Amino acid sequence: MLSMSIRTYVSKAFLSGRFMLWSLFWVNFLGTIYGYQWYWKQMTYTADTMSPAYLPFVPDSPTASLFFTGTIVYLLVDSYKRNGEPRRSWFRSFVEAFGVVTSFKYGIWAVSMIWAGAYQGSEIVWQDWMLTISHLGMAAEALLYLRLYTYRIWPIIAVAAWTLLNDFMDYVYGVFPWLPDPLMDDLPTIAAFTIELSIVSIIVAWVIYKIREILAKREV
Repeated sequence: MLSMSIRTYVSKAFLSGRFMLWSLFWVNFLGTIYGYQWYWKQMTYTADTMSPAYLPFVPDSPTASLFFTGTIVYLLVDSYKRNGEPRRSWFRSFVEAFGVVTSFKYGIWAVSMIWAGAYQGSEIVWQDWMLTISHLGMAAEALLYLRLYTYRIWPIIAVAAWTLLNDFMDYVYGVFPWLPDPLMDDLPTIAAFTIELSIVSIIVAWVIYKIREILAKREV
């Protein structure tokens, strides 16, 4: 019985339903707004003390949720089409691939930093629990929708280039997300972890693409 319930909630029919899509749209959309507000002080500091050109590399998690919101918008448009066939385009593929790679990456990264800081003595407040749940949700939703994406290999390559460039900017030019104070001594380790997580996230996006191809062949 439990197995059947789980299958229902992860089924293509349930995930592509309008209620589920609209719910996720508002969760991601409002989370994106909250995320940019969260980063506002760092964005202002970066523009004033470094360069406004660095701003695209500052708000990592809200940019990830922004692109996943775009992915949900495309799925919503598909749900209202009479023939049910997804509209494919290079731009849509890029939005999807960006949303998958960065949502998975920063979902895992943020939770890791919160609890690594707690392990070293940072105080945990209610926002940390909220951020833990929301960021785990980011990583989970990127995986749940694997059957509904349309992206192929080239968008993954383009997003991989951006993701690694973002890591370069973060840890060479110092625009990484502000960390709990106890973690500042561990910056080289965090930089290495972030790059490794980027590579894992890119591989995850590629594996999703390959799984989708296999499932598509079975449905033919």
